[in-house]
Amino acid sequence: MVNLVVNKPNLPSEPTAALQTDCPQPPLLFPELCARPVTVAFDAPHVSSDGGALLLGRLDRSHGYLARFAAAFTDHRDAESIEHTTLELLRQRVYGIALGYEDLNDHDLLRADPLLAALCGKDDPAGQDRRRAEDRGCALAGKSTLNRLELTPADADAAARYKKIAADADALEDFFIAEFVRSLARDTTRVVLDLDATDDPIHGQQEGRFFHGYYGHYCYLPLYIFCGDWPVLAWLRPSDRDAAFGAVEKVAKIVAALRRKFPRVQIILRGDSGFCRDELLRWGELHQVNYLVGLARNAALERKLERALAQARQLSEANGGAPARVFCEFTYRAGKWHAPRWVIGKAEWTQGEANPRFIITNLNPLQFDAQELYAEEYCGRGNMELRIKEQQLDMFADRTSTEGLRSNQLRLWFSTLAYLLVNQLRRVALFGTELARATCGSIREKLFKIGAVVRVSVRRVAVSLSAACPWQRLFEQAAARLAGSG
Repeated sequence: MVNLVVNKPNLPSEPTAALQTDCPQPPLLFPELCARPVTVAFDAPHVSSDGGALLLGRLDRSHGYLARFAAAFTDHRDAESIEHTTLELLRQRVYGIALGYEDLNDHDLLRADPLLAALCGKDDPAGQDRRRAEDRGCALAGKSTLNRLELTPADADAAARYKKIAADADALEDFFIAEFVRSLARDTTRVVLDLDATDDPIHGQQEGRFFHGYYGHYCYLPLYIFCGDWPVLAWLRPSDRDAAFGAVEKVAKIVAALRRKFPRVQIILRGDSGFCRDELLRWGELHQVNYLVGLARNAALERKLERALAQARQLSEANGGAPARVFCEFTYRAGKWHAPRWVIGKAEWTQGEANPRFIITNLNPLQFDAQELYAEEYCGRGNMELRIKEQQLDMFADRTSTEGLRSNQLRLWFSTLAYLLVNQLRRVALFGTELARATCGSIREKLFKIGAVVRVSVRRVAVSLSAACPWQRLFEQAAARLAGSG
């Protein structure tokens, strides 16, 4: 284990193992910038643009996420020939995503970053002891090695030529469920699971490529399940199927894991009308799982809401056209349902027209006010849509550009784990600060992307951050909180 020490830049330098250029180039000159000549030379031996990644590494070591994630991989390589362990490769890939490097090509440059190498657990962060001369100075793996990690088939063994690190898909799915259950407090009595399907556009000839009429392009249709901001499931599916396809199987696995630790916990499923399927609702009723699900409107439902809509219109007109809502409750039975179910209707009049909405639930109607159940409980699922957007935009969950569905699923899991790390940093180290509600992208920009001078010596890796860093106090506070977590 490399001991990381964060120093102020005025500390004395130690002997380094930095590679020196054979033919120094003359500095670039920018004389017009100010009264003094400005010269620029690319001669700093070890400078990282990701000084704040130290927080990620500390969080991971404190909680052991990557170590448990790596247990789902079987390495069939010759142990004596390995320079990059499975855990080191996974840390490099997942940390890279968290730091904003979405492409494998990025790692042909990142492999020379001694700070990232130290975070990945390399004993030789400067890469001076690599076996091949052309690799010296680059402690980490390049894009080709990481690519083989992603493309290894499930049945790979020691006889395979290159791709020998096989991922156990079931174990990886179970990893995220287990981490979620592990994160819950001992006194947890209520868990709300939000389900949503979204489009993941694809632009090549990937396996499972289908055109989706609703989204209007070729895409995958991943199923996400979150509990608040915690990612419980990220399952990549072809888009030629219903939004609720496979939801019963996945929910059953999560519920079983929850009840092994919390036998009496109340579990509530939330989802839009795409999950209003009799199979899922019936399963919830049979297994004492509550649901709160959108119900697509139709003529029969709208007739039940006519009186309430008339009241909403009158209220709106009496208040100068301001939006007005009236809530009502009733039972309703669709054609394929085995029995009537409880429905809450929202009769809304806004911008001069009706906007009716419906949800269905098996929660006790005597325990909730209809408006509270709709506006507070059901509409709370909107937070999940923001989390999915955050994962896709900031953690590149839609970077599913490999040929196979299996390897694209693995990329989705890498993205999900990167999100989990940054989200946990937000929860554990940034609560109560100005970044407590910041997006992953903002946290990366403000807290990770800090220029750092890295000095590698026999005794330590010394990291010097700028004394003028505007986030110095927050960085120190986060580091102190991480020191006490785990």
